[in-house]
Amino acid sequence: MDIERVNPILTAKIVGSYVRQHKVGPDQLSEIITSVHQALGQLGQPVQPEEVRTPAVSVRRSVSQEHVICLDCGYRGKTLRRHINSQHGLSRDEYLKRWGLRTDHPLTAPAYSERRSTMAKALGFGRKRKAEAGPAVTPTAVPTLVADEQKSETTSTRRRRSRSVSKSADVASEAVPVATPARRRSRSRVPSPPPS
Repeated sequence: MDIERVNPILTAKIVGSYVRQHKVGPDQLSEIITSVHQALGQLGQPVQPEEVRTPAVSVRRSVSQEHVICLDCGYRGKTLRRHINSQHGLSRDEYLKRWGLRTDHPLTAPAYSERRSTMAKALGFGRKRKAEAGPAVTPTAVPTLVADEQKSETTSTRRRRSRSVSKSADVASEAVPVATPARRRSRSRVPSPPPS
């Protein structure tokens, strides 16, 4: 039966008998009428069975040391989180629920996770920074530390200057004079008035 061909009188009789036997709020009445009308429209139509999903590989083979395989399409990669989101439009939880997997089922290859963990530990992520070795800084020691730092900067600047001067003198004595092109002056152009 088609929904447009359903007799509204038949729907009214069914809903009326239901309401007489049950307590129904006024806000629920429209939902009951709609559901009864749709149920009558679907009478005589074959029931479509629920889609049975077959995984691309077995769940056991989907996780190996170097890669993981998508159960939907068979994609093989180091991690599946981005793939299942972009290709299948699923979140991690939806993917796990679709295939009946446990919540701790890995979506990242174990070897890849281990490499990333080792690299993060080597870079010092997850640890608090250690205090730099050196004298303890107290409020009374701050002026002396600043003075010492300024003093060391000026002496190192002097050394650099003296080295650069001696190097330039050596280069000047050995260098052959080469003609250098004259610098062009940049002039701001003033637009000339259009001819009349």
